[in-house]
Amino acid sequence: MWYIYILLCSDNSLYTGATNDIAKRFETHKNGKGGAYTRSHKVLKIIHKEKFKSKSEALKREAEIKSWTRKKKLKSLKLKI
Repeated sequence: MWYIYILLCSDNSLYTGATNDIAKRFETHKNGKGGAYTRSHKVLKIIHKEKFKSKSEALKREAEIKSWTRKKKLKSLKLKI
């Protein structure tokens, strides 16, 4: 299984990523060893996740969500911050 996830960072920004192991990836981000963005924006929590059967599906959805504005992410995914 593959997942996309959205993290809330300490400066109230959002980070979207994809992985096949959410718990491990979240710990990597929290420890400052994830993506470049999360190394400079402290990660607080996972606020959204979706499951996919393939890596390809997950990466397509990740790209779609990353193209959205913050406002659209909050509204379309009904995110509570």
